[in-house]
Amino acid sequence: MSNITERALAQSLKKIMKTSPLNKITINDIVNDCGVSRRTFYYHFQDIYGLLEWLLITEVRAILNENRTYETWQKGFKQILVYLLKNKEIIFNTYNSIGREFLEVHLYDGVFKLIYNVVDELSKDITIKEIDKEYIVDFYKFAFVGLLLDWIKNNMSEDSEQLIDKLDKLIEGDLQRAILKFEK
Repeated sequence: MSNITERALAQSLKKIMKTSPLNKITINDIVNDCGVSRRTFYYHFQDIYGLLEWLLITEVRAILNENRTYETWQKGFKQILVYLLKNKEIIFNTYNSIGREFLEVHLYDGVFKLIYNVVDELSKDITIKEIDKEYIVDFYKFAFVGLLLDWIKNNMSEDSEQLIDKLDKLIEGDLQRAILKFEK
């Protein structure tokens, strides 16, 4: 039952964020829209930022559960772009508020997991230290999220297909070469 309540509160927050800046939204706004009590809200979340964080964790994790292989990473990254576009007002609202940190943290986390799976797959027959594998993943994570944040900052104006295509051309074969450079 609690997952249903959390989802309902998240949907109310998303609805309100389409028209109001995050710093102007109150818990009363959310509970009135959702039809629950303040006590119910506080049973599930400490504050609005806790709800926002739960929302980002839940939705980013859901879109990354598939397409985490070398052959399909582009599709997984594109799904992130599609999610951001679909939730454009909410993403801009979060990006331009104190909630930007939550957005960045969860983009970094989601992209790390996406790239880690690819690096793990590519290095299955190669002896490489875990710390070196994570270093490679971190490097690409920062590059990918940097592109995403720049794309958001520029109003998501570049076509997502073109962005993926450019990224694919830029890094094609680079992950494998990086892994081989760290091979023991």
